[in-house]
Amino acid sequence: MTDPIHIVGGGLAGSEAAWQIVQGGGHVVLHEMRPHRATEAHQSDGLAELVCSNSFRSDDANGNAVGLLHQEMRRMGSLIMRAADAHQVPAGGALAVDRDGFSQAVTAALEAHPNVRIVREEVAGLPPEEWGSTILATGPLTSPALAEAVAALTGKESLAFFDAIAPIIHRDSIDMSKAWFQSRYDKAGPGGTGADYLNCPMDRAQYDAFIAALIAGEKTSFKEWEATTPYFDGCLPIEVMAERGPETLRHGPMKPVGLTNPHDPTVKPCAIVQLRQDNALGTLFNMVGFQTKLRHAEQVRIFRTIPGLENAEFARLGGLHRNTYLDSPRLLDATLRLRVRPGLRFAGQITGCEGYVESAAVGLMAGRYALAETRGESLAPLPPTTALGALIAHITGGHIEAGIEAEANAPRSFQPMNVNFGLFPPLDRMPRNETGRRLRGPEKAALKKRALTDRARADLAVWLGGNETPLRAAE
Repeated sequence: MTDPIHIVGGGLAGSEAAWQIVQGGGHVVLHEMRPHRATEAHQSDGLAELVCSNSFRSDDANGNAVGLLHQEMRRMGSLIMRAADAHQVPAGGALAVDRDGFSQAVTAALEAHPNVRIVREEVAGLPPEEWGSTILATGPLTSPALAEAVAALTGKESLAFFDAIAPIIHRDSIDMSKAWFQSRYDKAGPGGTGADYLNCPMDRAQYDAFIAALIAGEKTSFKEWEATTPYFDGCLPIEVMAERGPETLRHGPMKPVGLTNPHDPTVKPCAIVQLRQDNALGTLFNMVGFQTKLRHAEQVRIFRTIPGLENAEFARLGGLHRNTYLDSPRLLDATLRLRVRPGLRFAGQITGCEGYVESAAVGLMAGRYALAETRGESLAPLPPTTALGALIAHITGGHIEAGIEAEANAPRSFQPMNVNFGLFPPLDRMPRNETGRRLRGPEKAALKKRALTDRARADLAVWLGGNETPLRAAE
C-alpha cells in the first residue's frame, strides 16, 4: 500500500478530494477539526456542511457556466454532485438541496469507505513534512493558527472578505394570502414544477420604507482588525447593497420581473422578495439574496415588515463571518501545489474560487493531481475551454496578465471568482445563423453559450480519454 494522502478540512473541497483519491485506489487520512473546534458559521460536525445558501445555482449545462461545471463533475464521478442530485429540492432552474440530507450522504459515503480514515482534530499549524502529499482544504474559515503558519511560509499577506448568511424561515409562518408560489417566467428546473419560489410583493411605499430601515438598522460591529476587510461582490449583505443606491435591490435580488401576483394580477409590484425551499420536507425556506450583517433583533423587526412575513418564525437568522483566501496566482503552480513547499496542495475557497460547486470542483482536481503524483504519474493540463479548466487556469495564473514574474509591489487585484463564461477562451469563430449572417442580441448570446458548452464537452471527452490511468484501481 502506498502512503496515504492527508487532507486537512472536511468541507466540500476536502470531501471531494478524498473521494477522487479513494475511487482511484488511493488511501486518505481526512482531518476535520469539528466538533473539537467550532467555526463562526457551522452548525454540525457533518462533512460537507452547507453554511450559507442551499443552492448549487443553475443546472443548465447548455446556457450557464456553473450548469456546465455540474455536468463536468458528474462525468468525473463527483461525490458532491451525486449527493446533491440525490437530495435535491425544487428551485426553478437551479439545483438546490436538502442541506442536512446532503451532508449526511457525503459523511456516510466517506465513513463507509475502507480507504478513508477520518481524524477529528485541529491541525494547528503547518502539516509535518513526514505526512508527505497533503491537501489543505480548510476553506474560508481556516483556523487562525493554520492561516498564520501559511502566511509565514509564503511571505504573502492573505486577503480576506466577509461572507454573510441569509435567514431561514418556517414555511407555515408565511401568510399565503399575500405570498404565492412561482418561478421567474414559470421556469421549471431539476425536481421543480415552475412554481418553486415563494414570492412576497412590495408596492413603492413599502419598498422605500424597507430600504430606509435596512440602511438605518443596527449592524454587527467590526473588530479593529476587520474594519478594512473588503466584501466579495458576489455575496454582499443586503444592507450594503441598499447603501449603494435606493434602486439597487429592485434591480438585483428583489427584481419584480417574470412574476405575476395572483392575488392582484392587474398591479405590477415595485419589488418582490423571493424565498427558496431549504429542506426536502418543504418546511423551511431561505430568503434569496438576503445575506445580512444586521443584528438579530433588527432582522426580525425589519424582515417582518415584508408583506407575507409579518408573522415569520425564523429557524435561523443571518450572520457574518470572516473569509480568508490565498493570492493563488502568485503562490500556487498549475497543479495547485504551493510553490515554496510542493508537498502542500490547496483546494476549495481558500484558493480564491467562490461558490459550493467551484470549491468542490477544485477539490476534485486537487485529489486527482495528488493521486497521480504519488504514483509517479502526471495529468495533462485540463483544457481551458472546459468549465473546470477555465476555473483552475484563473486560480493558478490566468488572472495576472503579467504572469508570475510581475513586480512584487504591483497592485494586487485577485478576487474570489465564480465560474463564468468570461473565464473561457474566445471561440475561434462566432456563431452565425443558417444563412451565414452574423447574429446580434439575445440570439447571438444564446448561440455563443451553446457553442462554448459544446466545445467544452468535446474537449473534456478527449481529456478524459487520455487521463484515466492515474485513477485506475491500485493493484
